[in-house]
Amino acid sequence: MSQQQPQQQQHVHSNSSNSVTIPVSEVYWSLVDKADKKFSKIRDLPYYERHRYDTYFFKVFKVYTELWKFQQENRQKLVEAGLKRWEIGEIASRIAQLYYGQYMRTSERSYLSESYIFYEAIFTREYFREGLSQDLNLANKQLRFLARFLMVCLVLNKRETVHQLVTQLKLLLDECKRTFQETDFREWKLVVQEIVRFLKADTAFMNIRPLRYSLVLDPHPDSLPRASAAVTTRTLRLRNAVLSSYHNNEVKFSELTIDTFRMLQSLEWEPSGSFYQSSGTKMGASGPSRTNISQDIVDHTLPPNPQKVVLYRPSMTHLIAVIATVCEELPPDGVLLVYLSASGLGPTALSSLAGAETFPDAANKIVKDFQSHTISSDVISSIPLGSVTENQSVPTQMKVNGLSNNSCLQFGSRGNGGSKQNHVLGGRLCTFGDLLVRPLRLLFQKVRVTSTIPWRPLFLVIDSESSIAFEAISGAEKGEPAALLLSPRCSAPMGSNDSCRHSNGSLFTIFLTAPLQAFCILVGISSSEVDMGAFSNAEKLLSSSLNDWGLALAACDSLSPVWVQILGDPFLRRLLLRFIFCWAVLSLYAPTYSKTEFVPHCLPHLPENFTPKAAAIQTVVLQVAETFGAANKFIFSGVKTAES
Repeated sequence: MSQQQPQQQQHVHSNSSNSVTIPVSEVYWSLVDKADKKFSKIRDLPYYERHRYDTYFFKVFKVYTELWKFQQENRQKLVEAGLKRWEIGEIASRIAQLYYGQYMRTSERSYLSESYIFYEAIFTREYFREGLSQDLNLANKQLRFLARFLMVCLVLNKRETVHQLVTQLKLLLDECKRTFQETDFREWKLVVQEIVRFLKADTAFMNIRPLRYSLVLDPHPDSLPRASAAVTTRTLRLRNAVLSSYHNNEVKFSELTIDTFRMLQSLEWEPSGSFYQSSGTKMGASGPSRTNISQDIVDHTLPPNPQKVVLYRPSMTHLIAVIATVCEELPPDGVLLVYLSASGLGPTALSSLAGAETFPDAANKIVKDFQSHTISSDVISSIPLGSVTENQSVPTQMKVNGLSNNSCLQFGSRGNGGSKQNHVLGGRLCTFGDLLVRPLRLLFQKVRVTSTIPWRPLFLVIDSESSIAFEAISGAEKGEPAALLLSPRCSAPMGSNDSCRHSNGSLFTIFLTAPLQAFCILVGISSSEVDMGAFSNAEKLLSSSLNDWGLALAACDSLSPVWVQILGDPFLRRLLLRFIFCWAVLSLYAPTYSKTEFVPHCLPHLPENFTPKAAAIQTVVLQVAETFGAANKFIFSGVKTAES
C-alpha cells in the first residue's frame, strides 16, 4: 500500500484540552503503517498452534477494525486528500484474508462468512478496476483478489459465484496479456488451468447433497447411541484433524487438493438445514461491516466444527511435528483424525533411496523433541541426515525395529524440486516404515509413557497403495489404541473411462465423503446418465441403512472399545459406517471379487456381522445396485438377487 502523504490536509480536533489539530491524512497513514506491520507478522504463522498465536490475531484484528472504521467515517476527506479506490480495496482485502485465516485456524464458519462479505463488496464495487490497464501492480492485485475470493466461495459452496469469478478471471487475464507482456502472467495461466480442472472434478453431481454433516439428512447428534458402560466408560469427540494429500498431477486449487477439500467439507456442520435462512445480505454505501449473518446460518445448539490443519505436500518431519503439536493441544475427551492421501511405491522404488541408517536417529529425534515440548517444524528441519548419491541403495526387505520397509509413501517438500539429495527426508520419497510409521509408533510407545502430556486417541485414515504399512501401529500402542481405516492397495477397475484419480480424486475418499456418488462412479454411471429419481431413492435407502448399522454397532457386545467410544461422535461415526459400505461394495463388485488387494480394511477388526460376508450388509448393497439397475455387476453369496 502506498505510504505517500497527500498534499491537501484536513484536520481533526483531539479531545485534549489544548485542542491540538492533526491532519486526517496523517492519522490515516499512521494507522495503515501500523496495520501493515502487524499483518506482516502474522501472515506466515502456521494454522496450527492456535492458542499460541491468539494474542497476535486479536491485536491485528483490533488495528484493522480501527483503520476500517476511521476510513469510513472520514471517507470524503480522505478521497479529497488523494486516497485511491484501490487503497480502500486493499484494506478490505486484508481484512478478508484475516477472516479466512481465522477460519482455517479455528474452523468457525462465521469467520468464513465475514471473509465472503468483504470480498463480495470488493467485487461488486470494483475497487481494483480503476487504472487497471495502466498499472501492472494493480492488475496483479486484482488477479490475487479474484483467486482468494474463489477459494472462499469454493469452501462456502457458492457455486454460481465460483463460475462467475472464473469467467472474470479468464477475461481479466486475457485483458492483461493484451495490455502488458504475456510473460508477466504465465503463473496466472496455470492458476486458471487449476481451477478449471478442479471444477471438472467437483461437479454438481458430486454436490447433490452437502458433503458437510446436515441435520436434515443425517441423524442429530443427540439421537446417536451412547456407548455402553460395560464396554467403555467414555465418549470421545473429534476435536482436531490433520489433512494432507500428495499425488503427482493431482487435482488442486492453490494448496487445497480435491481429496483434502472433500475431507475438509465432510468434517463440518452444514448450515443450510432447518436452521438456515438466506439473508440475502448486501453491502450498503458505507462498505462492508460485521453483520449477523452467522446468526442466521448456525445452530448454536450444535458443538463447534472440529479444528483442521490442511497441509500441502509437507515433508515427513514437518507432518510428524504438526501431529505432535496438535496432540499437545487436544482436550481430555478429544480425538485427533489424521488423513493422509499419497501415492504408494513398491519395493523397487526403494533401491533409489539412501541413508537408511539415519532414519532411526531422525525418528528418535522427533520423539525426544516432543517429550521436551520443543518440537516444531524449525527444529525438525534441522535434523542431519547426511548426503545422498545415486549410487547408494537400500535393501528392499530391510527391517528396522520389526517394521518391514517393503513399501513406500510418495510425499514431498514444498521448498525444492525433488532433487535426488532430498529423497531421504523432506523430498519426494520417504519410507513408511521409518519416516512415518516408526515415529508415530515411537510416539505411541514413548511419549504416552514418559511425557507429562497425555497422548490422545488417534483416528487414522490412510488413502494409499501402501496403506498396509500402517498396520504396524495397531497393537504397538502403550497407551490409547489407534483406530485405522486403510484404503485398498490397488485401484478398482471402474466402468467409466474418465473415472481415474487424476480426473476425480481418490475413489476411497469419495466413498467416505460422498458414498452414493462413489458407487455410481464405480459401476460406470456418469452424471449425465444418472436417473435423479433413482438416485433420490437410493440416497434414502442408504441413509436409513447406515443409521441402522450404527444402532446395531452400538448394541454389539463384541465391538472393540476403540470403535464404541467414537460412535457418539457424528463425524467419526459417519466415516466408519461409510467405510463399511465401501468395504462391502468393493468386496462384492465382480471385477474385484475375492481379490484382497482391491478391498479396504480397518483395525481393530469389526465383528463378523458387519463384514461383506454378512447377509444384512449384502442386502443393502444389492438394494442400492438394483435401484440403479446394476445388480449384475456384483456377486452376492449371502442373499438372493431378483434374477436368482
